[in-house]
Amino acid sequence: MPKAVCVIKGDVTGTVFFEQKDNKSPVVVTGEVAGLKKGKHGFHVHEFGDNTNGCTSAGPHFNPKGADHGSPDAPVRHVGDLGNIEASQDDGVTKVCIQDSLISLLPGENSIIGRTLVVHADPDDMGIGGHELSKTTGNAGARIGCGVIGLAKS
Repeated sequence: MPKAVCVIKGDVTGTVFFEQKDNKSPVVVTGEVAGLKKGKHGFHVHEFGDNTNGCTSAGPHFNPKGADHGSPDAPVRHVGDLGNIEASQDDGVTKVCIQDSLISLLPGENSIIGRTLVVHADPDDMGIGGHELSKTTGNAGARIGCGVIGLAKS
């Protein structure tokens, strides 16, 4: 069973784990992010595993098919579109619990190993907010925490 981990650093911090039973199973994403303001925050896999210039060098959302941005359950979306995580209080610990069938931990076009997980300051509008950035970023705002997704010890 492939496993991966991401240690998030920046204005917010946390650890997120990824597990996948096999190539037909969804990836289960669990963990915690601390320091978020109350409300929803965009949660995306970005193209590059490069944090040399903070979260900026992670590039755009991971989007190997060149699709528009969308919600995790939309028929058209970036592979890296994982929606939002929601903080129930300011500066508390936010639990992450997501299942996604498009990302993969196995080798192939949708593999997220070596890419960057980014937490955004604002809610992801799922590509339907009408803002000029809705179809590319979900208008999710600044990148407030990120980390490279790497293989974890099984």
